[in-house]
Amino acid sequence: MLELANPFEEEGGVIRLLESDDCDRRQLLGRILDGSYHRPFLIEEDGIRSLYFTRAHTQSGMRLSDPDALEFDYTRKMMGVLLFVPHPQQVLMLGLGGGSLAKYCYRHLPQARITAVEIDPDVLAFRDQFLLPADDARLRIVQGDAFAYLDQCLRDRDLNPDVVMIDAFDRHGFSASVCSPAFYLNVRDVLAPRGAMVANMVGPKAEREAHVEMIADVFGGNVIVLPIANDGNYLLFAFRDAGFEPRWRWIEGQAKAMQKRYGLDFPAFAARLKRSRKDGYLQRTMHQPQDQSGDA
Repeated sequence: MLELANPFEEEGGVIRLLESDDCDRRQLLGRILDGSYHRPFLIEEDGIRSLYFTRAHTQSGMRLSDPDALEFDYTRKMMGVLLFVPHPQQVLMLGLGGGSLAKYCYRHLPQARITAVEIDPDVLAFRDQFLLPADDARLRIVQGDAFAYLDQCLRDRDLNPDVVMIDAFDRHGFSASVCSPAFYLNVRDVLAPRGAMVANMVGPKAEREAHVEMIADVFGGNVIVLPIANDGNYLLFAFRDAGFEPRWRWIEGQAKAMQKRYGLDFPAFAARLKRSRKDGYLQRTMHQPQDQSGDA
């Protein structure tokens, strides 16, 4: 791994790349700066270690003083899936990135077996940089295509996760593996009967809306969409049981205890999810001409 001074103006720290020491450094840095470099890279500055595919968007971030914490707002809110599945025994993650969600779940869900699937070997090469624990009886990180992995799981019937978490992007946006109804049919079918999926949605409005509508069709319309104003992301929660209705009073009663247990603002998550469900955020916004800012 090659370490150089951070080449971006008015920034300090270092950049780390999966390149040999004898590469053409001037040419390499030029490609980083003009956006034509095609491999992921890491920048470390002011105690934050961040993963990039392009400099325009941060894929993952880790605070060195607390490497298991969830640095981004959208990752914290993705854990809101625990309001619907409080004690998952199996968690499947499609897309690893810097491994923030995998580390958080490994630390805070000791009863769960966690499997993370990542297609890009270059992303996996940064595993140690992001202080991911080694594989063991509770954690398994797999290099592979998410669609093919789900297909194999359904054939072998060897995985039945209570929770599926999807954060699968490449330098161009949504990974091609997660862009078809067939993929989400596999997600639905691999889930346990009372299981839930949470997926990160980001990108151009039309592309994101088409993706959300595709998922809603697969899951019988039983989805909740939550905008994340701070990050520009949207989260989509979907339920294996098309007739599932959250028990909001019970959820609100559990949220404070979950806040103490996990260190996340579950009461606020519950309130925003309930309001989004009640207001029909999906139907209300899918065809509006512009994005709406603010949390649901």
